[in-house]
Amino acid sequence: MSADSATELAWRPLERADVPAWHRLLVAIEAVEQEDENPTEADVLTRFDDPYVDMARGSLAVWDGGRMVGYHYMKARTVAEASHDFWQFGGVDPQYRGRGVGGRLLTWAEDAARALSDERFPGVPVVMNDGCGVGSTASERLFAQLGYEPSRWYRNMVVADLAATVPALPESPAPDGVEFRVFTQERSADALAVRNEAFVDHYDSVPQTPEGWAHFTGGPAFRAGNSFVAYDAGRGTPLAIVLAEEYVTPEGRELYVALVGTVRAGRKRGIASALLAHTMRVGLADGYTRSCLGVDAESPTGAVGLYERLGYRAKQTWVAQRKPLDA
Repeated sequence: MSADSATELAWRPLERADVPAWHRLLVAIEAVEQEDENPTEADVLTRFDDPYVDMARGSLAVWDGGRMVGYHYMKARTVAEASHDFWQFGGVDPQYRGRGVGGRLLTWAEDAARALSDERFPGVPVVMNDGCGVGSTASERLFAQLGYEPSRWYRNMVVADLAATVPALPESPAPDGVEFRVFTQERSADALAVRNEAFVDHYDSVPQTPEGWAHFTGGPAFRAGNSFVAYDAGRGTPLAIVLAEEYVTPEGRELYVALVGTVRAGRKRGIASALLAHTMRVGLADGYTRSCLGVDAESPTGAVGLYERLGYRAKQTWVAQRKPLDA
């Protein structure tokens, strides 16, 4: 552990025993940012088991006594071609902003990322990826000062009241020749195949590995009973997925739609729309009060319009920030 003489803050890697303090910090950040980030302590704990996260060397927590006031960790990609795009996750307690904590975390991350990346992808250039809400002036200014550039925009979309929205949806049974089946471990490999094929033409997407997939579908927030796979009824081949997680928000139980994807052979047939509507109906019946999802504002599949037709409305826009590192 190292102490900062100027601010009397202490800096060290995140540890499993830090989860309660980390969770309290996330709650404090969400109270101000309102980004619909509501993980439980169990959700936070699973971050230590992500096969692409090295908390011992790729994370840093900032402490003021026994209070965590900032954090940062990085996640490697499954593949790297022209570059290795390292994703970063972090935040600073609103009461401790303006003291240089965020800048120091991001600066530290660059050296840490170089070392970690070189082990996975020797000689491949590193690109740091992060992001913030549009209108978060201080964050946008900090990224610009450190050499980041905006690269893509994403929308956080919400159905605030499932009980009011779902009954008004048009009837949307499975299209002819298509069957909707609930997610099971036996269908997990099919869902992974759909995910990887569906996102081939999406910006900044890389294939998901079986290890990463197991971490996602085995997490405490994942809800198999509210997740579905669409199949070709004749051939038995998987065509589309809608996979969901559950979070508890101040407004009630949230059905978070983590993934929606359709293979090329299933597109333009109304499968994704019908499958998501089915998921919303089942979610309402199971007691969820709202639903949320994130989407690339420039999605090549027209996803934004699909979600709007089902009642989702943009709540916030998030901008990805990107910085290539010199060798």
